Amino acid sequence: MSQIKTMKELADLAGVTTGTVSRALSDSPLISPKTRERLQALAREHGFKPNLLARNLRTQRTGAIGVLIPLGHEKGQHISDPFFITMLGYLADELTERGYDLLLSRVIPEDENWLDQYVGSGKIDGLIIIGQSNQSETLDEVAARYRPMVVWGGHAPGQAHCTVGSDNILGGEMAAQHLIDRGCQRIAFFGDPQALEIAQRLEGCKRALARAGLADKLTVLPAHLVAEAAHPDIAGFLGSVSERPQGIFAASDVIAMSALRALAEYGLAVPGDVKVVGYDGLAIGEQTVPRLTSISQDLRLGATTMVDLLLRRIAGEDTGSVVLDPKLIVRMSS
Repeated sequence: MSQIKTMKELADLAGVTTGTVSRALSDSPLISPKTRERLQALAREHGFKPNLLARNLRTQRTGAIGVLIPLGHEKGQHISDPFFITMLGYLADELTERGYDLLLSRVIPEDENWLDQYVGSGKIDGLIIIGQSNQSETLDEVAARYRPMVVWGGHAPGQAHCTVGSDNILGGEMAAQHLIDRGCQRIAFFGDPQALEIAQRLEGCKRALARAGLADKLTVLPAHLVAEAAHPDIAGFLGSVSERPQGIFAASDVIAMSALRALAEYGLAVPGDVKVVGYDGLAIGEQTVPRLTSISQDLRLGATTMVDLLLRRIAGEDTGSVVLDPKLIVRMSS
């Protein structure tokens, strides 16, 4: 069977116009399902693949979605971080199913214009940003003039950029309340509140402690999100306090795993001596010793929601932010 190389050859073979072929191969609703199926089958039989570059020029679409990881306050973080890897996997699956390529970048913001080179590059149809870091003002400024952008992160009153993320304040309350219910009175929070999400988790923790009359029993350690830096932070803290905490609420599962390591090195049993709760609900929490109690953000649903909102914004819709319900996953560490 001869191979067809152009859309005109396929149109002549099928006895239709090239416009009909073009619409059929792009799944246009203007063509009947029967005609679409016939032309698509004919294209497959003759090995015809449309010129995607030409099609993109006509539709003003690139077929690619940018996924950006800004590291403003945590420059040592890497894409290999378990949270990033998990979220990227879900995003890649979802974008592939929607017919898009993923263009990944990790950036350390050096000035307030760091985002402009991505939104004005012409290489992408839209942008998903994983994490606000300490860049909320820049995200708001760009969102006011660039609509096809969705951010994974916390939502705050008056915020201009569209976000998807868990209810961090509620999640923080749940984590702290769980430790209180387990008999903990002296509680330590590990995490740097420069990032909005972590600040909100700390706020939730404080609310739960205040309700229990334990507001003065909280200690905050601005631990790094990177395990290599979090571990010495936590080890130094444990070696310096006169009274060890009875419960630890870590702002991420990676910080929580660093806490488990440091506690073991000091001969402190978990959960016997100290109870530990993380945040993220990563699958790796099932593999720690002991298995990690965590606040789950449902990252799979988060990725699906981000892609859905972004495609709606690409189509011209002005979507609002989505706040997901967190869930307490109780394992052996608490």
